[in-house]
Amino acid sequence: MTNYGFDTLQIHAGARPDPATGARQTPIYQTTGYVFRDADHAAALFNLQEVGFIYSRLTNPTIAVLQERIATLEGGVGAVCCSSGHAAQIMALFPLMAPGRNVVASTRLYGGTLTQFSQTIKRFGWSATFVDFDDTDAVKAAINDDTRAVFCESVSNPGGYVTDIPSIAAITDAAGIPLIVDNTSATPYLCNPIAQGATLVVHSTTKYLTGNGTVTGGCVVDSGKFDWSASDKFPSLSEAEPAYHGLKFHETFGELAFTFHGIAIGLRDLGMTMNPQGAHYTLMGIETLSLRMQRHVENAVAVAQWLEKDARVESVTYAGLASSPYAERAARLYPKGAGALFTFAIKGGYDACIKLVDALELFSHVANLGDTRSLIIHSASTTHRQLNEEQQIAAGAAPNMVRLSIGIETVADLIADLDQALAQAAG
Repeated sequence: MTNYGFDTLQIHAGARPDPATGARQTPIYQTTGYVFRDADHAAALFNLQEVGFIYSRLTNPTIAVLQERIATLEGGVGAVCCSSGHAAQIMALFPLMAPGRNVVASTRLYGGTLTQFSQTIKRFGWSATFVDFDDTDAVKAAINDDTRAVFCESVSNPGGYVTDIPSIAAITDAAGIPLIVDNTSATPYLCNPIAQGATLVVHSTTKYLTGNGTVTGGCVVDSGKFDWSASDKFPSLSEAEPAYHGLKFHETFGELAFTFHGIAIGLRDLGMTMNPQGAHYTLMGIETLSLRMQRHVENAVAVAQWLEKDARVESVTYAGLASSPYAERAARLYPKGAGALFTFAIKGGYDACIKLVDALELFSHVANLGDTRSLIIHSASTTHRQLNEEQQIAAGAAPNMVRLSIGIETVADLIADLDQALAQAAG
């Protein structure tokens, strides 16, 4: 279906009328197991000689439609859905890493990702080196013989900074390692990381893809463009797998090697399974993705422009502003808009931020983003609380900043709410 436009694909990709009933909407296959035709069929499935459904920890028809739809929108060859965005990050790294190996990551990441990479992955014997991705020389210098991946966000959470993906991809290509891009905040409507050189794309489908704050989920999209056998760095994909009688994933599955490994090894052993009902909610959300993102961006531009002119505001980070140092990059790489996520600093610092959050009426104080509703959070006291002040500033979550996720409401109402709350915070 790749010849169709984005608006068509977000509705139709991966979905077909149900062969049993003719149902037009994708059914929720709320089942754990599937009956095999016979013993030979079961053996072929377990040997990865035939594609099909075995057990819903691995594969499920509802989730399969979602995987195909997201992969199509991202321009990938395949995708693996899982239980959350955090799960997707581990799923993406799992086939690549080993004890003693490292990932080079941007300093501008979601606070939970910074913690996952700086603390949690140590339990696997992995490590992370954090670098400012605007400094490409520093990115090059951080890559060493033990580096197995480079990780960044297309539009960063919380600051809304936009990454120059082609420049980073040129570095990873030269080093022979994959580039993983978290495209949660931009979505495939605003940014196509694979077209810009990314190897893998991860999503928290919880956010804009679902769009209504109802279910958590994650996804890893495989570009199919990386040669996993070009070196000995990725034995999980290039060498014999003992659990499948010596099968070599890259040799056997070619461009789909990473996708098959994610299902046959990742979901099998890590068990980070998406619920089929959650997949259904996300499929329905994606049907209106382009329409929502257009309004999200339109509203974000208007709110950011208003905030930038307000004397009570110290600064605004939105890359969609003409005054932003990222304006040229955003226009070049994100022509449909720089997303709807950004921060602004308030005169009065930490205490004024707390007063602002408590005074808002229409904005919801929520640890989420990408909802149709406008959301706010003071990152330094919540999502980035575990970081020291230096780390918070590096991540774009300084103590005097709040993060906005602009929704699709009437924009005049959003501005009026911010106006009255700023008055209380200043007072």
